[in-house]
Amino acid sequence: MIRDYVCVDIETTGTNVGYSKILEIGAVKVRNGKKIDVFSELINPEIPVPGYITDLTGITNDMVYGKRGIEEILPEFIDFAGDDILLGHNIRFDYSFLKRAVIDWGNEKDLKLDFDKKGMDTLKIARKVLPDLESRALDYLCTYYGIKDENHHRAFNDAEVTAKLFEILMEQYGGKYPEMFEPFDFKFKVKKIQPITDKQKKYLTDLMKYHNIQPDFNIDSLTKSEASKKIDKIISEKGKILY
Repeated sequence: MIRDYVCVDIETTGTNVGYSKILEIGAVKVRNGKKIDVFSELINPEIPVPGYITDLTGITNDMVYGKRGIEEILPEFIDFAGDDILLGHNIRFDYSFLKRAVIDWGNEKDLKLDFDKKGMDTLKIARKVLPDLESRALDYLCTYYGIKDENHHRAFNDAEVTAKLFEILMEQYGGKYPEMFEPFDFKFKVKKIQPITDKQKKYLTDLMKYHNIQPDFNIDSLTKSEASKKIDKIISEKGKILY
């Protein structure tokens, strides 16, 4: 049975790995089932933190203002994780963001980097061994097992309670379902991120001028998908340009 691993959780500005940004990385290093080291960093995403993310996590723009960017934090986390297996609750979500960040950072520095890891997932395990539970959400499972969960949806807290959950699940179900406690290979396909088109740039610029909106972002740095979302948001709130 696996007793050595790094349990990680991240908070992000959204759920789309193509354009959402990492806000926070929290992790615990475990040896023989015991926590021996911790990693916890807030990250400046260089974009505004959406209101619904603040409502969910408690992370505000003021909290990340002046914090270091992902390009500084990421090498430290890579070093912290080392060659360890990554554990998480719905770990594929966390891994996809971390892998994307590693690739982007490597490309920016003209370095060929990899972050190929093996993983284990408490959500996947819980769905198998606890099929009759009302929910397998992390907070529900913490309540079910009496795990103290004081700061839900903050990265370090979620990483710490996930490690505790894993140890409980392994003790109770490792003998019956040993295959669920074996690490798996992550599969992550890098999707090409398309930049904003000239047509989008012109229309977004015209739309903001029409509604007298002062942009709080660099339009040239937007992806095609990000530009579409901003255009849709302005139209839904302010309306189209009436020629």
